[in-house]
Amino acid sequence: MSTNKLKIGEFSRLGRVTVRALRHYEEIDLLVPEIVDRATGYRYYSVSQLQKIQSITTLKGLGYSLEEIRDLWEDDTHFPSVESLEEKIAECKKELSVLKERERMLKAVVASQKKLHKMEKVYFETLPAITVASHRTIIPSYDALGLLCYEVIGPEMARLGCECPEPGYCYTIEHGGYKPQDIDIEYCEKVSAKCTDSDIIKFKDIPEVPMAACLKVFGTYDKLHQAYADLFAYLEKEGYSIEGSPRACYIDGIWNQEDPDKWLTIIQVPVTVTKGK
Repeated sequence: MSTNKLKIGEFSRLGRVTVRALRHYEEIDLLVPEIVDRATGYRYYSVSQLQKIQSITTLKGLGYSLEEIRDLWEDDTHFPSVESLEEKIAECKKELSVLKERERMLKAVVASQKKLHKMEKVYFETLPAITVASHRTIIPSYDALGLLCYEVIGPEMARLGCECPEPGYCYTIEHGGYKPQDIDIEYCEKVSAKCTDSDIIKFKDIPEVPMAACLKVFGTYDKLHQAYADLFAYLEKEGYSIEGSPRACYIDGIWNQEDPDKWLTIIQVPVTVTKGK
């Protein structure tokens, strides 16, 4: 046997194709071994056939089917014409259009499933009656809330001698609905007892909320608006009526978590069950 002849395993490694692919190419008469030993069944390829297997691999990468590649070799052209290549480009554009539409649909399904998964985490609880220290003001955005608490509310509560029982409980209410800027916000923090009102802090009693729909939201505060919208849509679908101002209760934030993804806010919406549910 000539040393220029390669066994199928050697040819497979040099041509960077699988033995299974080579057997298939043989079955469809695309690339037939130069010699087949009838006694042993061994298949031998010539070194010159490596050029053909490289051509086959290249054409497959350009989107040509094995049948199209076989026709090219049978016609002795071995490589497609410019017109044929331009047709493949047109096919690519069509496939891209189909894939983009499929991507859009898949993203819509993923978004829907995420909302469903999120709504599965809604739970209900009673919010007890509490006394709060309250401060209402206009802030340019949620980014200003932290500074407001540190620089204004906190020092004033300390000056008034407020005592905050453990576990701490604070929340905000957006008056007038959601706005991305110039937010009319009321900050409330649970205190043990009322102190004397000041120009900054007012004290008031908050009645019990018999049932509140609650949803945990992790991440920065710009996620709250969409979380509110999703929760409201869920409550309407499930037959609940909103019976008071929704609260954003702050559990973890910049004061104890450097990673914004770990900030935890719980939306609490007072609700009642719609008649007939």
